[in-house]
Amino acid sequence: MLWPILTFLSVGAAIGLHFYWRDRLWRARQSWQAEIERTREEYRHASAQVQTQQEVLFNSMTEGFLLLDERGRIQLANRAFRTLFDITVDLKSRTVLEALRLHELAELVGSLSAEKPAVEHELKLSGLNERWLQVNAAAIFNGQGSRHGSIVMFHDLTRLKQLQNARQDFVANVSHELRTPLSLIKGYVETLLDGARDNPDVADKFLHTIDRNAERLKLLIEDLLTISELESGRVTLNFQPVPLMQLVANVFEDFKARAAAKNVRLVSHTPDVAVRADADRLEQVLANLVDNAIKYGRAHGTVTVGATPVTGGVVEVFVQDDGPGIPPEALERVFERFFRVDKARSREQGGTGLGLSIVKHLIQSHGGRVWAKSDPGQGATFFFTLPQDSGALQQPLL
Repeated sequence: MLWPILTFLSVGAAIGLHFYWRDRLWRARQSWQAEIERTREEYRHASAQVQTQQEVLFNSMTEGFLLLDERGRIQLANRAFRTLFDITVDLKSRTVLEALRLHELAELVGSLSAEKPAVEHELKLSGLNERWLQVNAAAIFNGQGSRHGSIVMFHDLTRLKQLQNARQDFVANVSHELRTPLSLIKGYVETLLDGARDNPDVADKFLHTIDRNAERLKLLIEDLLTISELESGRVTLNFQPVPLMQLVANVFEDFKARAAAKNVRLVSHTPDVAVRADADRLEQVLANLVDNAIKYGRAHGTVTVGATPVTGGVVEVFVQDDGPGIPPEALERVFERFFRVDKARSREQGGTGLGLSIVKHLIQSHGGRVWAKSDPGQGATFFFTLPQDSGALQQPLL
């Protein structure tokens, strides 16, 4: 009887021990799985955090950035790159050629090798808005020397190129403007030295021509100095209440003889209103605009100056002629330095080609804006705005 009992107890103990260890093992597995899942979740979180930090870093860059894999397919493109090329679609896994359709850039990236791991290139993007980009590309190699990918950086050179072109155009225009009167002065002086001075009539005519071209040189240099001061911010403005009606009358008085020579009427529709401005500089603005209106308006025509107070405490001033007008494509460029609508006529009429550019800079330094309107054959009107000084007592200008 003892053996069956012992056998039963042994079997029961074995079964109990089995279930005990199976439960321990199950609990251990559960703990291990939870630990593994927690580790995986921490890894995923850390990876996402690193990726987010990388994206923030890359998107904060002002230069365009591309990361390519070993097959030349895009893995990362930052915000600056998308802005440069106006891209809104997802570029991941596309080649440079598929993404941008620029064979020149694709060939540049394809030229990277162990012998030439980095290249630099200026890329010109043609179109309505021509742009220049500096491209720096570098290959990435792993420890075994195999190409692992590449990075490409894009820096926008457009503004720098525009400034370089503007400087070159400015130097070329100044050189031309200086060369013409200097050549005439030199030619007439040589003729006088060769004996023409002995003929009073010829000598007098030549000396008047020399004097006229010397005056042209003086005006050009003065205008160049004014432009330089305005663009560098060295001009100090003396703001005060300026009565427009009297200022226009003063300018008309200065141009009375020149207008009479072309039988041009000078008409003022300027109300008794004061603006806050530098009186001398404002007179320079009006003088340039009235001079242009007389010069390019028609003979026996009319030049009109007027002003209208508008909302926001602003006065809108205009100078109008009834000449041939300005072509629509030239209206946006008339305030550029040395720009001339009709070069042949402008040369004949004289002037430095800087007057309207000076007008624009002076008005902008007053906090106003300037623009032009014209219909071909119907004359041209130049507008500018100035802040009104409605509470000031209008004192006569001296």
